[in-house]
Amino acid sequence: MGPRRRANGERGGAAVEAAIVLPLLVLIVFGIIEFGRGYNANLTITHAAREGARVLALGGTEAEATQTVIDAAPELDGAQITVVTSGAPCVAGTPATVTVSYPVAYTIPLFDEGTWTLTEMGAMECVA
Repeated sequence: MGPRRRANGERGGAAVEAAIVLPLLVLIVFGIIEFGRGYNANLTITHAAREGARVLALGGTEAEATQTVIDAAPELDGAQITVVTSGAPCVAGTPATVTVSYPVAYTIPLFDEGTWTLTEMGAMECVA
């Protein structure tokens, strides 16, 4: 006996199923990609904030700390990085803090687009 033939009523079933499932898959894939980009940026500014706090804790100036933050995040747009420091000079035994903010634009096709503003703080005890 040969292969079974489909009934005429089932002819576009696969196309209809694809049309229903494809938008959901696109949302999931692009959501994962955008989440990964945001998470990478968050890790980067966390590291940059710690580096800026280290410079302040060792007696550096606010300008040096700001430049260190920008240098520690080369894959991010330095012009969009916002740095707020606890001030210099640092007094021994007090914390030196650096807060870094960075906007991350995202686009998820068929769903939404916008900007996440990521903010991280680094702190170290002053030794100078």
